[in-house]
Amino acid sequence: MSIKPFRFKQFIIEQDQCSMKIGTDGVLLGAWANVDGKERILDIGTGTGVIALMAAQRNSKAIISAVEIDKASAKQAQENAANSPFTNRVTIINTSIQDFTKTTDTPFDLIICNPPFFSGGTLSDNSNRNAVRHTIKLPTGELLLCAKRLLSENGQFALILPYIEGLRFKERAEQCGIYCSRVTEVKPKKDKSVERLLMSFGRKKVETEKDSMVIQYEKRNDYTPEYVALTKDFYLKM
Repeated sequence: MSIKPFRFKQFIIEQDQCSMKIGTDGVLLGAWANVDGKERILDIGTGTGVIALMAAQRNSKAIISAVEIDKASAKQAQENAANSPFTNRVTIINTSIQDFTKTTDTPFDLIICNPPFFSGGTLSDNSNRNAVRHTIKLPTGELLLCAKRLLSENGQFALILPYIEGLRFKERAEQCGIYCSRVTEVKPKKDKSVERLLMSFGRKKVETEKDSMVIQYEKRNDYTPEYVALTKDFYLKM
């Protein structure tokens, strides 16, 4: 079965060679992370390149580096970036974030990551998907150490995780000396439990700004005003 490209308002994402396809998590994070005034942005585990391109669209001056360990995904992300209006400001690097951290002295004002979050369970037959979805090649501790090493003094580290994994990550981050400054609880519908946490971390311990968001009403694709406001610059039908 052929996989169609995903068309956004200002760019197109080809995704047939990528283990992880376009999903709500990535778009939420790409639209939510604070890119204002950020000169250098890093996207860890860029996959299709969608978050890197969203950051480039939202900040016309930022230089974006995007790291992807999977060779096929990195190649397709490079093609997506090259075919976008932001090709001169987005660089895709085919390497692990661990190796990237060892080879760069560049501090980043914003680091974005839609990380792997399954730490257990049964592995499927799709090894590429497993590498992305399970914390095999990017354990939480290593992700935090890399982010801390690469963050500028006032930089922010933004990511999205399932609720429980997000709470655990927050605890690990504090132990590492990175503190949550902003969190948005995301519900799929009003009567459902919180499923995702959008979180932003920095080096300084401050009071956490908290808010919440519901994605849609009862009917399919009947989106709430707050979700439309967040994503309307990207989705074609918003």
